[in-house]
Amino acid sequence: MKALICDALGPPEALHIVDLPDPVAADGEALIEVAYAALNFFDTLLIAGKYQVKPAPPFSPAGEFSGRIVALGPGASGFAIGQRVCGYAGYGCARERLAIPVQYLFALPDALGLDKAAGLSITYGTTMHAFRQRGDLKAGETLVVLGASGGVGLAAVELGAQMGARVIACASSDEKLAFARKMGARETIQTVRKL
Repeated sequence: MKALICDALGPPEALHIVDLPDPVAADGEALIEVAYAALNFFDTLLIAGKYQVKPAPPFSPAGEFSGRIVALGPGASGFAIGQRVCGYAGYGCARERLAIPVQYLFALPDALGLDKAAGLSITYGTTMHAFRQRGDLKAGETLVVLGASGGVGLAAVELGAQMGARVIACASSDEKLAFARKMGARETIQTVRKL
């Protein structure tokens, strides 16, 4: 299988594609044929050795993915071969196949494309953690989202609105603010960058 590998910490230009043996699903794991691996800003920090998690090279970047289950290891339950899933692994998803514990997988509805599903775990997971475990967001509260046009910002706008908050989105352009309104922002504020 092909894998994108960071074998020495540095910039994205130092990454390269290599051939590796296919992984095997161990106890409680599923073997995934990766359709899409999502890259996030923290991947640039990870491959440079500047992130809080510091895997030892060689490793693959990309903390989240989507794909289909091609094999189940012993003791893996709740999923079936051929099932469409997405999931979170922290890093290591930029490869054609991935063995991962089934508790890190989410079954996908048919209506959700694999391309969109690949990028859900980190942005929406980060947002739900902030709203539930940190902020205890409740319906009727006001939520101001800075950087409302980025991945986590848009997830915050959408989930905040769905949770019943009055969402005020802040972004740098009319176009970005219009999109935030489509995602559920009630009010918007255009931020100005000082040069």
